[in-house]
Amino acid sequence: MPRLDLLRFLEKVQVRDLERTRGWIADEEKRLAELDARLPPAPLPEWELEIDLGRRPVRVHVGGCGMGGKGLRSRAISREDALRLLGVDRLESCPYCRSAAELGVLD
Repeated sequence: MPRLDLLRFLEKVQVRDLERTRGWIADEEKRLAELDARLPPAPLPEWELEIDLGRRPVRVHVGGCGMGGKGLRSRAISREDALRLLGVDRLESCPYCRSAAELGVLD
């Protein structure tokens, strides 16, 4: 069998495999979308602590602030913790959500 025929056969096999894999991906995306539609979204915390890559506190945010850390770089905190972090520990207040002002602390 000529080399070009073998390469064309290989291409057909790979295209078929790719189409099958894309079908599996579409099925999984559909399954996850259906699952997400059934689960209520988790409530946002009232206050969040942004943490840097060294796991040190960076700034205090109002819960749900888009400028806060994501995933492991954010932690829900209580109002009391937020007040202590801003007042005693002298952590920064987020300039976007103005967490200090929301807490009644002067910026």
